[in-house]
Amino acid sequence: MRAGVLALQGAFRAHSEMLDALGVETVEVRTPEDLSGVEMLFFPGGESTTMTKLVDSSGLRVPLGERIVAGMAVFATCAGLILLAREVLGGRADQEPLALLDVTVRRNAYGRQRESFEAPLTIAGISGGAFPGVFIRAPVLEETGSAVDVLATQGDHPVLVRSGAIWAATFHPELCGDLRLHQRFLDEVGGN
Repeated sequence: MRAGVLALQGAFRAHSEMLDALGVETVEVRTPEDLSGVEMLFFPGGESTTMTKLVDSSGLRVPLGERIVAGMAVFATCAGLILLAREVLGGRADQEPLALLDVTVRRNAYGRQRESFEAPLTIAGISGGAFPGVFIRAPVLEETGSAVDVLATQGDHPVLVRSGAIWAATFHPELCGDLRLHQRFLDEVGGN
């Protein structure tokens, strides 16, 4: 199994470390050529406006869209979720998401850096107790489409969703040291 990690900006190394711990070969994806041979892709957290600009300047927008529409499995966290969303609220006027996940997301909805927090999450299909949710300038899912399954909530908002082979979290599972969510994703979509 070979996983790509979108390595343009943000916490891509943290995803690579989680995947390495699970025995998955990883490739840092920075150009369209880097997508060759990648069976799944991880979109890290970071700064969504910058990430969007870099996806365009690197020439990745079209090939990413084509591969994901064709069924490549994707796991996106925080800014990565914003990049995949159908609609982004609170973003810049020139911030155009990939529109591959039927959600409306509000950037930085919990507030600034100082309002970042951790919360125990109950995630459908994960046993062994609460999962540590790390929310850093986290977005909020305002709306999810009918084909989007909610796997976890925090308060009144979905924080982990799945639509086909796309999984997306408003929090950072790559920063908590708990491998269970990455393992569950791999178990479910690893054959894609």
